[in-house]
Amino acid sequence: MKNKIYSADFHPVEGIYLLSHAVGRPLISAEQWLSNTFFTAWKKAQPWSEWLATIDAFRTSLGHLFNAPMTEFCPQTNLSSAVVKVVMSIEALQKPSAVVLLSEVDFPSMGFALQHALPSHCELRFIPADQDLTDANVWDQYLTKDVTLTLISHAYSNTGQLAPLSEIIRLANQRHILSLVDNVQSAGIIPLDLSHTKPAFVIGSCVKWLCGGPGAGYLWVNPDYLDSCEPKDVGWFSHQDPFEFDIHNFKFANSSLKFWGGTPSVVPFAIATQSINYLHDIGIAKLHQHNQKLLDMLTQAFGDECRSPANTLSRSGTLILNFGRQHQQISRSLRAQHITVDNRTMGMRISPHIYNQPADITDFIDAVHRATQQKFT
Repeated sequence: MKNKIYSADFHPVEGIYLLSHAVGRPLISAEQWLSNTFFTAWKKAQPWSEWLATIDAFRTSLGHLFNAPMTEFCPQTNLSSAVVKVVMSIEALQKPSAVVLLSEVDFPSMGFALQHALPSHCELRFIPADQDLTDANVWDQYLTKDVTLTLISHAYSNTGQLAPLSEIIRLANQRHILSLVDNVQSAGIIPLDLSHTKPAFVIGSCVKWLCGGPGAGYLWVNPDYLDSCEPKDVGWFSHQDPFEFDIHNFKFANSSLKFWGGTPSVVPFAIATQSINYLHDIGIAKLHQHNQKLLDMLTQAFGDECRSPANTLSRSGTLILNFGRQHQQISRSLRAQHITVDNRTMGMRISPHIYNQPADITDFIDAVHRATQQKFT
């Protein structure tokens, strides 16, 4: 894999960028792509037909990426909005006995949204933060038959853990538990084939590994569950015929678009379509292999400092390092050298992508070693 070819396609930054778990780098061609797909249409008297075609192209790109029909994908603004739309559409979650299972290390916004979208009598049950979410046996223990729906983060942003998704969904299906997968930290770096792995719902976004910028979220709905869902947060684009214009007659769209809503934005989906296609053409399996190779260089250099799994089957695209008493000093030194990482509770998060090369990791390792040799301050 010749990374110089790929890195040349992305806007460079000063120093070394290892923050793809937060914001993926934009393609250099993104501005021209946006001009061609959005502004060219806007200059015309009736741009909406082309704008809606752009959003359909986004859905088609997602279909290619996840190996599922484009009709099963609905554009969303962000994950919080998507999770609210999903849980409010499920009748079983309105019952007094309803239980939603999630983890204490899920992204907090998911918990916030669930707390306010669900009826007060619905129990939010948490897998404790000290449990190993890469172990299917842990999920087996907590996926009790009284659980109505479980939220599963395919990859956990603050731990670098990768959930055993297929095994969890198999357990959930056996126990008639609905599964809602958050794949924002895995989309674009961890392969997911929805023709084989079939949760009830998937929510995600393109701002991170998919390099599509903010605002291009999505919801995938398993067709087996589509008819039973009745979204409450709807708009004219949730309608079977948005241009019917009869205020007394609402009929749900006969696809995942029943979850859409009001007038959509276009720009985020136009930008994300290009980046999705670009990364899909390389191949997510190749992206994952490249990412894991670079993470292996880090685990070999800092095995004792690793706080995320060393096993690639349990590791996401992000590695967490904690340098103990020297952590803050090392972080300051890296910032001074324009090496971009970030820190959370467990430690420093490092996420190399296709625009990174082995030399970036070698330079990072050397920078850490130099920082540790400085007088501790």
